[in-house]
Amino acid sequence: MPDIVRRRLWPHVSRPVRNALLWLVGMGLVALVGAFGYMVIEGWDFFDSIYMTIGVLATLGLKEIHPMDRPGELWTMFLSILGVAIIFGTVGIAAESLVSEMASGKREVKRMQKQVDALRGHFIVCGYGRVGSLVAAELRDDGQQVVVLDVGQDSLDRAVSDGFLVVPGDGTSDSVLLRAGVEQAKGLVSVIDSDANNVYVVISARSLNPDLFIVGRASTGAVMKKVLQAGADRTISPYEMAGRRVVQLALKPGVVDFIDAALSRGDLSFGMEEITVDKRLAGQTVGQLRKRGLFTLAIRHDPGIYEPNPVDERCLELGESLIVSGSTSAMRAMSEGL
Repeated sequence: MPDIVRRRLWPHVSRPVRNALLWLVGMGLVALVGAFGYMVIEGWDFFDSIYMTIGVLATLGLKEIHPMDRPGELWTMFLSILGVAIIFGTVGIAAESLVSEMASGKREVKRMQKQVDALRGHFIVCGYGRVGSLVAAELRDDGQQVVVLDVGQDSLDRAVSDGFLVVPGDGTSDSVLLRAGVEQAKGLVSVIDSDANNVYVVISARSLNPDLFIVGRASTGAVMKKVLQAGADRTISPYEMAGRRVVQLALKPGVVDFIDAALSRGDLSFGMEEITVDKRLAGQTVGQLRKRGLFTLAIRHDPGIYEPNPVDERCLELGESLIVSGSTSAMRAMSEGL
């Protein structure tokens, strides 16, 4: 085997494929040795020798193509025994590979389930299609832990190869959501291609975790209302969002680029966050936050209802949501309670 193949390609070949390749190489060598024996012992040409060898090894019971003397008969007996051994060995190797693959798969599922069980405050992404894979990647880039749910084995394999924890199954099933740790999760994003399934996922997830933040996908405005009624905190329509995004980029490219940069957590020294006023912040003013390097862009009262650019004297109330921007150090100090 060439060194480049052995070092670079061979380790990436699956065990069943490697076994099959080794078996083919071994059979080829045995056939050549058998043919060489007939050529030496009986003086046959290569074609007759290889034909007889393959027939004997395969236990086909072929008639002698030429009369044999005693050494030739002994060689044939040896090849017959070898052929039977090869057949039983092949069956054994195939069975061992199958059992090994099944056991390895079960071990991997158990190992991954233990990792999922240990998660707290993670996100669950239902559906690993084009939208779901982007959602999972963005969440991971933001530092979030992600568990992917999908019914398709190809989608699950892609998610695993992308480095995500997976739970096979339908997100509409309570048992699957529980295995994904929905009771300990921070949020769930359902971006399955089926509107009906997204509604069912939202209903199931909300019943299992009333505090879960849920985002559901919908294809039309009517479905968006149903997803919200089912218990989602937010709903998205990829096509509508894409159209709105194109218009915003065409009309206000600088603003869009700035907001993207603030939300991307890239190499910039500033960011934008939504924070909830807790006991630490309740009673403080917007001006006090400004002195700490945090600029309050708006105060959110209800979804879609904002109090933009509040004055410095505005007193913060417990439970209010603030949209703030500031340096990464100020954001970090806020999150650490300094």
